[in-house]
Order: sequence, then structure tokens, then C-alpha cells
Amino acid sequence: MESSSEAEKKFFFNFSFFKIDPKWRWMADLAKEESAKELEHVIANSGIRFRSYSTLGLRDDADFMFWFAAESVEEIQEVISKIYLTIIGKYLIPSHVYLSATRPSIYAKTGKIPSFVAGEESRQYVIVYPFTKTRDWYLLPVQQRQKLMEEHIEVGKSYPQVILNTTYSFGIHDEDFMLAFETDDLHAFQNLIMDLRGTQVSKYIALDIPMIVCVKKDIIPLILSLG
Repeated sequence: MESSSEAEKKFFFNFSFFKIDPKWRWMADLAKEESAKELEHVIANSGIRFRSYSTLGLRDDADFMFWFAAESVEEIQEVISKIYLTIIGKYLIPSHVYLSATRPSIYAKTGKIPSFVAGEESRQYVIVYPFTKTRDWYLLPVQQRQKLMEEHIEVGKSYPQVILNTTYSFGIHDEDFMLAFETDDLHAFQNLIMDLRGTQVSKYIALDIPMIVCVKKDIIPLILSLG
């Protein structure tokens, strides 16, 4: 777990999704393995907080996702630049990129920093998606929004096996929020989403797609799984 001083830091989150150029699959297996090791070395020595996930076979627009957390967007740019300078970087095609920032919730009574930067163990799956509410939501009185969100929060508490990382994209990306749900049980997550559809807040959702399921995978086996 992080110290209290670490917990007070503000972070930017970057969710970078990539497809692999089919030409990569024609490379010799040994060259692929060395390229995977090079990529792992570059990221490990960047000092940035990082997790890697596979989306292989789960979507047609992304093969894997890198999740970064840093105190500045420049740190994120620097490590991504270094990734593109690697051998495999020449074969990477970005398909989705999302940017968000950590900040306290105005609705939750007890503050909780995202598990990623809290130093908690990652779960097997993370489901990532952009989330935007309608303009009508923001025109509601604060007290009414608070009441509606309390119902929403109570539903979430019924699924302790699903951990929510909520970060904010207002003004720095196209959506209002980025949501990253961590879990070891995809069925529980599906049940949670179905229950949330029945809350009053759901009437004020303008966008909650694409909803991308990502499977935890270390860099070297992830890269070698790409063919």
C-alpha cells in the first residue's frame, strides 16, 4: 500500500490500445522474443507506473492495452515515444487512446484513491470504457444529483469483487470520465452493469462505449501471443 503522502498525489491515467501490424507475424520467433524483451526493458526502466493487458480475440480493433499512471502527461509521452523507438514499436498501430486524471469524488462520502496508484494487487481483468453524462444531469440541483448517486453507489457496494477506478477527463479528453473496473469474475461485472441499468442515474448516460474487456498479461507473453 502507498504512504499517505503518496496517496495525496495527483496522477494522469493513460489507456493506450494497440493493434499489431500483420507484418510482425512474419518475423523470426527469436527476433520476436528479443523485441519483447527490449520493450519490457524500456518500460521497466522508465520509472512510470504501468500495467499490461491482452485484448487478443476479444475485439477487432485492439490486440492489447498498456495502462500508464504518471504525475505529468510529459512522462507518459516520453515512455510512449521510447516504445515507438523499439523494434516492435515499428509494428504498433494505436487504435484507442484515453487520458484522464485522479481527483476526489464529490458524491462518495469516503474518499478512495484508484487501486492502481494505491499499490493494490491487480485483478485478472479490467474493463475500460469512456463515460459521459448528459447536459441535463449537470443542470440538476446538487442535492438531487447526490441522492441519485447514492442509489448508484449502493448498487456498486453489492459487488465487492468488482473494484472501480474512476478518473476524470473533463477538459483534457472527449469524455467526462474514464472507468476501469477490476475483477477476477467477469460474470459479477456483467451482473453489476445490468443492475446499474435499473438505477435513475442511467437515464442521464450519454456515452458508455466502447466497453473493452482486458486480460492481465505480462509484456513478454503478451507480445509472443500476437503470432
